[in-house]
Amino acid sequence: QVQLVESGGGLVQAGGSLRLSCAASARTFSSYAMAWFRQAPGKEREFVAAISRRPLVGYSTNYADSVKGRFTISRDDAKNMMYLQMSSLKPEDTAVYYCATGNRPATINDEYDFWGQGTQVTVSS
Repeated sequence: QVQLVESGGGLVQAGGSLRLSCAASARTFSSYAMAWFRQAPGKEREFVAAISRRPLVGYSTNYADSVKGRFTISRDDAKNMMYLQMSSLKPEDTAVYYCATGNRPATINDEYDFWGQGTQVTVSS
């Protein structure tokens, strides 16, 4: 069982930045791939970004086209933390953001086993 707690959401103006954090309870945090998903009102949950488990050389990352170049996913295995640095935010980025753990940095919900409760991000125009 892995417990995940997101934080860092809030209200920001378009063009602004936010950094989301995800704290994980797993002792073997480094063995999990991690991801961020988001869900806007009336829409399905969608993939945002993912990062591989602790590698021998370099982490691999994966981003949705809609956030490439604006968002950066990272992790600190020593602290059991994952982050999402969001820049150049747009009103369409408004959603509840969730972190999740899985075996590989996939883009679909079903690949992930444990989920946090989410943190709200609201971008005003």
